[in-house]
Amino acid sequence: MLSREDNELLCRVGPGTPMGALVRQYWIPAALSSELPEPEGSPLRVRLLGESLIAYRTASGAVGLMQDACPHRGASMFFGRNEGEGLRCIYHGWKFDPAGRCVELPSEPEASRFKDKVRATAYPCREQAGLVWTYMGPRATPPPMPDLEPIMAAGTTISVYQRECNWVQALEGDIDTGHTVFLHLGGVDPNEVAPGTWAQYALSKRAPRYDVVDTEYGVMYGAARPAEADSEYWRIASFLFPFYAMVPTGVLGLEKRVRAWVPMDDGHTLAMTIGLGQPPQPRTAGRQTVGPPETLPNTTDWYGRFRCVADARNDYLIDRKSQKTTSYTGINAIFLQDQAVTESMGEIYDRTREHLGTSDAMVIRTRKRLIDAAKALRDAGQVPPGVDDPAVYRQRSGGVVLPRGANWIEATKDLRRAGVEHPHLSRSVLGGLPAV
Repeated sequence: MLSREDNELLCRVGPGTPMGALVRQYWIPAALSSELPEPEGSPLRVRLLGESLIAYRTASGAVGLMQDACPHRGASMFFGRNEGEGLRCIYHGWKFDPAGRCVELPSEPEASRFKDKVRATAYPCREQAGLVWTYMGPRATPPPMPDLEPIMAAGTTISVYQRECNWVQALEGDIDTGHTVFLHLGGVDPNEVAPGTWAQYALSKRAPRYDVVDTEYGVMYGAARPAEADSEYWRIASFLFPFYAMVPTGVLGLEKRVRAWVPMDDGHTLAMTIGLGQPPQPRTAGRQTVGPPETLPNTTDWYGRFRCVADARNDYLIDRKSQKTTSYTGINAIFLQDQAVTESMGEIYDRTREHLGTSDAMVIRTRKRLIDAAKALRDAGQVPPGVDDPAVYRQRSGGVVLPRGANWIEATKDLRRAGVEHPHLSRSVLGGLPAV
């Protein structure tokens, strides 16, 4: 259970907050490159860390990201003219370049040097793996990008969905392995899956044994269940500073993916899943077919990007008949099942009301790491984990079967290392179920 003070510190990311200062130490994926498809094209509204920003692509192809309110009289730069290498406010013609400098000030006398004194808040951007990344921190020279495997190679696939709740609340769903066999697979009986598969191991013992350890990049956990007489099935996954999760689904050594829970503000989050290989296809969970959620067309309002058709306003299109016959939840997408429960807690859940058990060990440790790191930055100027050490992000997650009693950390060292191929491994061991 967190104190009210620590719950506030953990969740708030706006300017001037300790957690906001921590997240700003890192490069942040802000948008898809495809959202700015052409030079001198339409600007894009972006909510990020509680700030209202405007992204645009210049004539040379560079991306700018600046404050929405023009520094002159506060008119929205969303209505600005994207001209050449800058964005011009339509109110009085003031023009700003991607560095935030005022480069033209036509409403003032020609000889005036006033434009040299005017500066807009603007953040440096770079593009990698189909994403626009920005650095919102205090350094004149930004730190290196994290060596996350999916963004370091060709063939990246990206899916993005918006969630209407706090970013930590959403992140905690990804690092909570215990919910999988209930929320996602609660309607599947162990006898429905092939014997000797990981699906059977997971469903036969729904309460695993947990081990949680701090790492250079954040926190890692292992959740063990009995497999055969002399072995155990482990699900291994990680939290990586400041907002990444590597989930335990799939086969350790084969899965090359990470999810970024990017805070738009305190009550809205973008879930960006970045992977290598084919995007997930509809699969069968027992008698239920589960596919990706349907999304609405993007609109130009501040929260108009990557919204799901099913949401709180239509009860996530829950099918009560299906819930009684073929589906544990009646909600027909794994992401939506997670979304329904995390959003149902409210915009920011009051963690002083919780009653946590041993199965919450990873959630507890991750909260502590985030809170401790934010306080260390605030009180002692201590640089958070991973900011200056991109190599610590070279990780993988997934499931593995180990001899009973093996040291799971040592035994999986090579499988958890990014960049290593394991041609002998196969996903056939999963038993055909998603979220195993």
